[in-house]
Amino acid sequence: MPYRATVDDFQFLFSHVVGFDRVTQTERFADADAEMIDAILGEAGRLSEEVIAPLNRVGDQHPARLENGVVRTSPGFAEGYKAIADGGWVGISADPAHGGMGLPMTVTTAVNDMMAAGCLAMQLNPLMCQGQIEALEHHASDELKALYLPKLISGEWCGTMNLTEPQAGSDVGALRTKAEPLGDGSFAITGQKIYITWADNDFSGNICHLVLARLPGAPEGTKGISLFMVPKFIPDADGNPGARNDLRVVSLEHKLGLHASPTAVMEYEGAKGWLVGPEGGGMAAMFTMMNNARLGVGVQGIGIAEAATQAALAYATERKQGRSLIDGGTGTILDHADVRRMLMTMRADTFAARAIALACAVAIDMSTATGSDDWSARAALLTPIAKAFGTETGIRVSELGVQVHGGMGFIEETGAAQFSRDVRVTAIYEGTNGIQAMDLVGRKMMDGGDAIFALLDEIETELEEARNTLPGLGEPVWEACETLRETTETLLGSALNDRFAGAVPYLMGFARVLGGYYHLKAALAAPESPRAQLAKFYITRLLPEHLGHLAHARAGADDLYAVDAEGLAA
Repeated sequence: MPYRATVDDFQFLFSHVVGFDRVTQTERFADADAEMIDAILGEAGRLSEEVIAPLNRVGDQHPARLENGVVRTSPGFAEGYKAIADGGWVGISADPAHGGMGLPMTVTTAVNDMMAAGCLAMQLNPLMCQGQIEALEHHASDELKALYLPKLISGEWCGTMNLTEPQAGSDVGALRTKAEPLGDGSFAITGQKIYITWADNDFSGNICHLVLARLPGAPEGTKGISLFMVPKFIPDADGNPGARNDLRVVSLEHKLGLHASPTAVMEYEGAKGWLVGPEGGGMAAMFTMMNNARLGVGVQGIGIAEAATQAALAYATERKQGRSLIDGGTGTILDHADVRRMLMTMRADTFAARAIALACAVAIDMSTATGSDDWSARAALLTPIAKAFGTETGIRVSELGVQVHGGMGFIEETGAAQFSRDVRVTAIYEGTNGIQAMDLVGRKMMDGGDAIFALLDEIETELEEARNTLPGLGEPVWEACETLRETTETLLGSALNDRFAGAVPYLMGFARVLGGYYHLKAALAAPESPRAQLAKFYITRLLPEHLGHLAHARAGADDLYAVDAEGLAA
């Protein structure tokens, strides 16, 4: 079954669930009216269905390859990228001053969801560009902005992010790449970076690498890191690609999935670069890009979950197997209760994860439009949840998709296995989900839990009426919020390592509660629709999982250290 863009789902979520009307009521985004948004979503959906989705299988079967130092991309990817760039989709939220559309991040999030569902390997490229654009907008000099932003926003040039080194994975502060001043305002960058997504291609005019490196005499750790723009071709006096810079793709990684997305080992040998932001300000600048990418990667998981669900449902409505136990059955496996359980779980979790991601995007837009510290805190709080739950949902849902297909799910021809292979890395991208969870119980609780309690207060205020209108659904969500509140209070009084021990289950429990709330809002908005039945399924069958997650979160760290390495090997 071809991928079908879920434009109607986004329209419903915008109108009834995540409060997008608050964004369009601000002066900053007042022009983004319903007619414009519907047109944009419709066009992005068409592009995702007709142009991007057909690349998915082709890219998996014909991977990107390195030939004599040149990356050759998969068939059709040059044309696919051109369609994305020509449509203005790379710079959809970028500053109009440099050619961007200036649209809300909520709209970009919906567009990225659909494109990722069409072909994640392709969508990774514009996502990296979007993150680089935002980092440059916030931290680059006016000269660098004027030179690079128009080309990146138009899609003429592409951008990457260079953090990881062989000895410095998540511990970015251990990096060894160095930057030597050249005396003319530029720097010579020397070092090796690994896992660089879309580090090169054969269809864009230039590749712009944002590289973390350490200046002479800089302190150890993250405080001594600076950020540099290091282009593949050094722009000439007219801003066009000039001399080849001293950098190269050493090799492409052989990956579990995402075969069409070239992931490279990069070598910089005195390559010329320019400082982005102040000396020692590299991590602050890079975190701008990473936070953009964290929401984007969470959405990639959701897009794959959507595509896997559609494929599994199509198979289930065609595959005849076994004896139907229901009246009026079709004779297909869709009649079987366990298959229904899997498909309902896939659809319900995809909706929950999508709602969380869009709510995070709304908070980002409100922060941008109003400058409110409260909205900034809400966006910061929801970002690790959106990233981790979105990617975990993509992994679980794609695995269920394989299971729905049965033996055919293990056969590559159906495409079910590709979804599972492609999405797996998203739980590792941009800080593993464990790091996201530790951020949630660490940095995000440094305010004494104020941002969390403000969100719970807001939810419970809305639940007051729902407990009367739909008591069978409203009451369980209320009780789940109270359990989350009590667990948060417990963690606030715990030692940091005890928090870290329960960080992942706490995040998953948090996401379960948020999912229940957003499903309830959907049911209240459309009480006679399938959405209400989906909400009932989620709140009855999936929401109770929060109890186990939050009990785990409160358990502390002692038992994790009760068995040593020798005992674990026994």
